[in-house]
Amino acid sequence: MRHISKHFGTVSANDDASLSVDRGEILALLGENGSGKSTLLNMLAGIYLPDSGSIYIDNRRRYFRSPEDAIAAGVGMVHQHFKLIPVMSAWENISLGEKYEGGSDGRFPNPFIQKKYINEKIAALEDRFGLITLHSKKIYDMAVSEKQTVEILKMLYRGATALVLDEPTAVLTPQEIEQLFSMLRKMKQEGCAIIIITHKLGEVMDISDRVTVMRKGKTIATVNTAQTNPRELTEMMVGASISMEIKREASVPGEKPAMEIHNLSLLGDDGTSVLDNMSFDLYGGEILGVAGIAGSGQRELCEIIAGLRKAARGTVMCNGKRILGLSPRQIKDLGVSMSFIPEDRLGMGLVGGMSITDNVLLRSYEKRPGIFIDRIGGRIQAESIVERYDISTPSVQHIVRKLSGGNIQKVLLGREIDLSPRVLITAYPVRGLDIGASCSIYEMLNEQKKKGVAILFIGEDLDVLRELCDRLMVIHNGKVMDIVDPEKTSKEDLGLLMLGQKADAA
Repeated sequence: MRHISKHFGTVSANDDASLSVDRGEILALLGENGSGKSTLLNMLAGIYLPDSGSIYIDNRRRYFRSPEDAIAAGVGMVHQHFKLIPVMSAWENISLGEKYEGGSDGRFPNPFIQKKYINEKIAALEDRFGLITLHSKKIYDMAVSEKQTVEILKMLYRGATALVLDEPTAVLTPQEIEQLFSMLRKMKQEGCAIIIITHKLGEVMDISDRVTVMRKGKTIATVNTAQTNPRELTEMMVGASISMEIKREASVPGEKPAMEIHNLSLLGDDGTSVLDNMSFDLYGGEILGVAGIAGSGQRELCEIIAGLRKAARGTVMCNGKRILGLSPRQIKDLGVSMSFIPEDRLGMGLVGGMSITDNVLLRSYEKRPGIFIDRIGGRIQAESIVERYDISTPSVQHIVRKLSGGNIQKVLLGREIDLSPRVLITAYPVRGLDIGASCSIYEMLNEQKKKGVAILFIGEDLDVLRELCDRLMVIHNGKVMDIVDPEKTSKEDLGLLMLGQKADAA
C-alpha cells in the first residue's frame, strides 16, 4: 500500500500512509486508537475506497471497490466481531456465497449444494494449514476460538493468500492464543502473508517478523521485531516516553465486605444455567479481578448487581443493604453508593448523540427535571471532569460519539467516579483502548482504591489482571472455579481454570 490517504469530511484518517507485507511473513500493525490502523486495512479489504494512493498485489496495481474484489485478489479480513450466521453450521458458513457450475460445459449454475465436495475441500485446507473444526457444528454452539477458526477457514476457502486479523486474541485464553499462533505460524510456512492488528505488545514480540507503527494517520516506521523492544515500540506509537508499568497499590481492605454475593443463580432463555450458585465477597480498598472466557456469565453478573437484570435466586448485599431485584433508581433511592461501568460504552453507558455535558446530567437530572434542569451546574461539572481526567475534546458541548474510544471511556468513568461511589463495578473498561488510554484508566481505578472504594474489575487481558488486581476470581460457565492470589498463580494455571479445570487436576 503506497501513499494512501483517506478523509471522512474534515477528519483525516490516513495521511500518506504506506504498508508492505511479504509472503511467508507476519506483520504486526501497532498504533493508538484513532491512529488510522483499521481504516488503512479496511481499504486493503475493499471496505473503503482510498482518496489517493495505490495498492499492489504481487507487483500488480489493483483497484478494490468491494470485499469481493479484495477476495478475488487473494486478500481476506477476519474482523474482531465475526461475520458468521449463528444458526448455520461451520461448513455452510465457510462455503456461503459460492457459485456452483452445472451443465456439461459449466455455463449454467447448479442449483444443488455439493456438501460432500465442500467438506472434502475444507478438510484439505485443514490438513494443509493445521486447522481443526467440526464441519457440522452450529456456530451458536461454538466457543470464540472455534468461531475464529471458521472465519480463517472461510477466507482460505475463498482463495485468500493474504490474511488480515483485527485484534484476534481479544477474548481468548492463553491456551487458545497459543493454538491460534501455532496455526498462523503454519500458514506462514505455507507462504501466506499475515497482518495482525493488536494492542498486546507481548504478542507482537512473540508472533511477528516485522512491526509497522502508525500515529495520527501516518506510518511512523517499520522495524524488524528482533531488533526492537516493547518500550521502543510504545515510544513510537505515542511520540514520547511512557511508563508501561501497571502499579498495584498496597491494599488495605476493610474489615467488613462492601458487597456480599451469595448463591447467585440465573437461567438463560433456553433453560441452561448462566450463573450457578455464585458466591464471593468484595472489600473496600481492593480490586477484585474477574477472569473467564467470553460468555461465562460476566455480563449477567454485572447487570444483576446493577439492577438491570433479575436473578433466579440468591442474595446481593451492598453497603449492608439488600439490593437484589431492585431497579437502578430504587438502589439509588435506598442510599446505596454504587456505580457501574458497562462494557458497551455507547450502548448502555452513554448516549452517543448527546454532548459531554448532557451525558453528565443523565445521572442527576431527576433532581430538577424538565425546563428547570441545572445546565450551568452540569457544564461546570463536565468541565471539571474533562480537566481532571485529561479528556481530549474541543469543548464539553462536543458530541460524545465523535470522541476517540479512550476519551469516551474517560467521560463515562469520570462521571461515575464523580459520584463518589463506595462500590465500583467495571466491565472491560479498557477493551479496544491503546496503551496510553489504558494506563490512564488503571491510574483512575488505583486512585479510587486508595480512597477505600471496592472495585470489581471484569477483564480479558490476564497480564493486566495479574498486575493490577489484589485478588482474582476465575469463573467458568457461571461457576466460581477459584479465587486466587494473582502474583502466585501462573497464566497457564489461570487458563486451565478458565477452561473449567483445576490446575492440580490437569
